[in-house]
Amino acid sequence: MSGVRFIVSGKVQGVFFRASARNEAMRLGLHGFARNLADGRVEVLASGSEEALRELEQWLWEGPPAAKVTEVVRSNHAGEVRAGFLVF
Repeated sequence: MSGVRFIVSGKVQGVFFRASARNEAMRLGLHGFARNLADGRVEVLASGSEEALRELEQWLWEGPPAAKVTEVVRSNHAGEVRAGFLVF
């Protein structure tokens, strides 16, 4: 499965963003992963229906209560996306 890559900027580390993103992705039936980047952003790779991906993108703009999202950049990901949803 190919998917979509989101890069989320703002106060998104140390606020349970990745775990919350995993919960939302699993609720939407998506596969992929969420991981912290060294520069303070979070990368989310997800695969599934376009409707579910749009819902996830909307959620990423909000994130968990302690997050302060300033930007979400979406790009296509041509590589494989494994089943399940992992947090790194």
